[in-house]
Amino acid sequence: MPLSLLKSLLRRTPFGRPAEPSLREEREAETLRWTVKMLGSEVVLRHYASSLAGPGIALPAEPTTIGLTSRSCRHIDIESDWLRHWCIALGTTPFYHRKLWEDAFILQALHEAGMLMPGRRALGFAVGQEPLPAILASRGVTVTATDIDVGDTRAREWIDTGQHVSNTDALYRAHLGDRASFDALVRFRPADMGALPVELLDGSHDMLWSACAMEHLGGIAPGLAFVERAMACLKPGGIAVHTTELNLEPGEATLTGGATVLFRRRDLEALQARLTAAGHTMLPFDLEHAPLLFDQFVDVPPYSAERFPVGQLHTPHLRLTIGGFVSTSIGMIIRKAG
Repeated sequence: MPLSLLKSLLRRTPFGRPAEPSLREEREAETLRWTVKMLGSEVVLRHYASSLAGPGIALPAEPTTIGLTSRSCRHIDIESDWLRHWCIALGTTPFYHRKLWEDAFILQALHEAGMLMPGRRALGFAVGQEPLPAILASRGVTVTATDIDVGDTRAREWIDTGQHVSNTDALYRAHLGDRASFDALVRFRPADMGALPVELLDGSHDMLWSACAMEHLGGIAPGLAFVERAMACLKPGGIAVHTTELNLEPGEATLTGGATVLFRRRDLEALQARLTAAGHTMLPFDLEHAPLLFDQFVDVPPYSAERFPVGQLHTPHLRLTIGGFVSTSIGMIIRKAG
């Protein structure tokens, strides 16, 4: 008998309904989650002590070119020179977290496309309080940063969690340059990714990006439609870079609606086919790689340490569960036709 079926039978009441977990079981599950996180944190600290990542790692002063294509987040990237270089601008040290990977992926893609230079125009969607607008401005790029309007009811969650912006104040980074230079290059305007303002669809931008935003548009189809519509914001030959959630589990089951959806490989390959039919080019997917340790560690909720009886945790966060599905980040690089 399969173990999953046995567990299901054991957890059923005499009436055949799934049994609700007891308070004891809930407490034990919470303790198990804490134990897993603590052990993962200890392994990470040992990696830091072995000079594989973390404080004290040398950060290359110049960027490298690796021939980056669309790819999934992975352990080896955190220990690679290309990512470590971007930690300088990001104001951090290399650590095993997919959000660091996403920022570095976007910057590396724009670097390899020759976009990080004075005179270029960039458009960022749902930027929250990202460092990317300030980093691009420090390279002389003119940036239009957008986020959902502060008066929109959908903005409340992002405001409450400190992930929303309504002006450029929270986007400025002092270590990248003076405020006057930043203000000369960065402007903010509200924009709904689900209904892009007509004035942004004018084909005047050299590049655009979104970092883990398209999965919050209410469904698989709206997220993919945003990527397709946004291509109208770019000049011919312009570059779009998007990161989002990738469901790593086989099969068709995924999160298809609600606050966060999980894209399957087939969803993104269908998007690639439609973009190709429209004349655009999505760089090939690189999803197969030899798994290292933290490619096999799956973080579980809660993702804040505030509920645990310890100080700072360094739990690896390259893989995680979302709605019970094992997931990670994926980045896509798309060049507009022409």
